[in-house]
Amino acid sequence: MTKKGLYMFSGNILKYMSGIDLSCNRLTGQIPLEIGNLNGLHSLNLSHNNLTGLIPLTISKLKQIESLDLSNNNLYGNIPIQLMELNFLAVFNVSYNNLSGSIPYKAQFGTFDESSYKGNIFLCGPPLHENCTKSDSSSTVRTNASDGEKEGGLVDKYVFYVSFFVSYGIVLMGIAMVLYINPYWRQAWFYFIEHCITTCHFFVVDNVLRLSIFRTLV
Repeated sequence: MTKKGLYMFSGNILKYMSGIDLSCNRLTGQIPLEIGNLNGLHSLNLSHNNLTGLIPLTISKLKQIESLDLSNNNLYGNIPIQLMELNFLAVFNVSYNNLSGSIPYKAQFGTFDESSYKGNIFLCGPPLHENCTKSDSSSTVRTNASDGEKEGGLVDKYVFYVSFFVSYGIVLMGIAMVLYINPYWRQAWFYFIEHCITTCHFFVVDNVLRLSIFRTLV
């Protein structure tokens, strides 16, 4: 199955596909867990899309897979160690994602070089030159900082709403106290309110009258 044309497949025939190439599309969302049911796949290319989420553990069920390309997406999390069970895997590329943690470096994964993982600044361990202890500490600090920013954002929003309503209440109470204490201002306030009501009344009546006259002429 390739991106060069439009084909519709359904049913058991999907199990007999040997290769799927959906690269350079605008696919979004997560890689479906059901991908692991296509156990006849020898090649899977989902690169250059906008896929998110974790690399599904079910990919480890693709025992015949020889080429797996998930590069240039927005995948995050660790590279599942279960993928080391893919004994026929000869090509593996997860470069330019947001993956983190240590890289599995046993079995077939011991044959992949640095180019398979570049663009993931929080990956560590061979074949990269990044020490996992240092990287894990940085990831932990980054996670804690992100949590702190989220919590700080929630607190700031709460403080804003509380301070706004308190200030609003104080202003209303201040106006009420001034009107209660000062008869002149109280009289001026009521005169202003009465003037606004009268103005609005005549404005509405005048426009309704004009509209009625216009409809009569039409």
